[in-house]
Amino acid sequence: MWLLTHCLSHSVAKFANEQVRPKVRAMDEAELLDKSVLKGLFDQGLMGIETESKYGGAESTFMGAVLTILRSLDPAKSKVDPSISVVCDVQNTLVNTLFHKYGTDAQKEKYLPRLSTDTVGCFCLSEAGSGSDAFALQTRAEKKGDYYILNGSKMWITNSYEADVFLVFANVDPSKGYKGITCFIVDREDGVKIAKKEIKLGIRASSTCGLSFDDIKVPASNILGEIGKGYKYAIEILNEGRIGIAAQMVGLAQGAVDEALPYMFQRKQFGTLIGDFQGMQFQYAQIATEIEAARLLTYNAARLKEEGKDFVKQAAMAKLYSSQVAERASSKAVEWVGGVGFTREFPIEKFYRDSRIGAIYEGTSNIQLQTIAKFVKAAYAK
Repeated sequence: MWLLTHCLSHSVAKFANEQVRPKVRAMDEAELLDKSVLKGLFDQGLMGIETESKYGGAESTFMGAVLTILRSLDPAKSKVDPSISVVCDVQNTLVNTLFHKYGTDAQKEKYLPRLSTDTVGCFCLSEAGSGSDAFALQTRAEKKGDYYILNGSKMWITNSYEADVFLVFANVDPSKGYKGITCFIVDREDGVKIAKKEIKLGIRASSTCGLSFDDIKVPASNILGEIGKGYKYAIEILNEGRIGIAAQMVGLAQGAVDEALPYMFQRKQFGTLIGDFQGMQFQYAQIATEIEAARLLTYNAARLKEEGKDFVKQAAMAKLYSSQVAERASSKAVEWVGGVGFTREFPIEKFYRDSRIGAIYEGTSNIQLQTIAKFVKAAYAK
């Protein structure tokens, strides 16, 4: 399994360097994922990393998925674009994992081969009035014989512009509160309407759209898992997804530093290389230490998850800290290279813009702190 993960990681590096890097700026400016890049993700096996080979997947590990996300960012190691990493992250750690864990054999046979080879999926939980308070969602699913009729809307849905498969969380019985929330598999052809495509500060090549569901007829056979267990599935899957976001932020931080440091050891001021001034040395030494700490937090959370141990606290810590480090590292990198860092001709400003999402999606930093605090209190309060 180690060899498979190593080979996958090498494949990611080669693909990112040769096929993604030349298109990064154009995709950012157009705010659109290049179709050839998306095809390449499927061709390289990066959209079905943990999926079994019988379904067309790479049959690797969760750690393999984490390494793929991390390695898609750092220029020195072909980690190129956070937008691409989040496309892989949502597909692998949220969508595919839900099918692996809760899908019936028939659902797996129908959807996993598609999700591994040519079809983008998305995770549809957030709504206008339910962000961090996700279980206040208003999307409804009314039972009509062998079908359910879906009505409602979603916001901030990653990968939705490209997606053909939607995992939609809707309430089948509002009188039960969050215990009525159920996950439905919905195909685009069923009538999903892609609404506003958000114009964003960062990760611009990754689509974020609103969705509308107007009297969409969904077979009861398309319920993923059990009726009323959607809230449980969402919590579990987001805990795993946070490790993926932590990996994205670690790679982003490293990528910003790896773009800045070579410049600092080429440019001189007052007859001295910028990187040789003690004030600068202290800054990049501090950032390098923080990146390493964030990386190890992320690896540890992934290790615990793979070993079947409790990892919720560690995942929250990894996401919280990695997002903080990514913001600090990319901000410092802009300062280190001076005026050119503020221009779009140099890639560092993009890393800074992209870093801002880390504290927001898949659970804000305050939500992570709240989660961590619960575990700390449980350990000390008697």
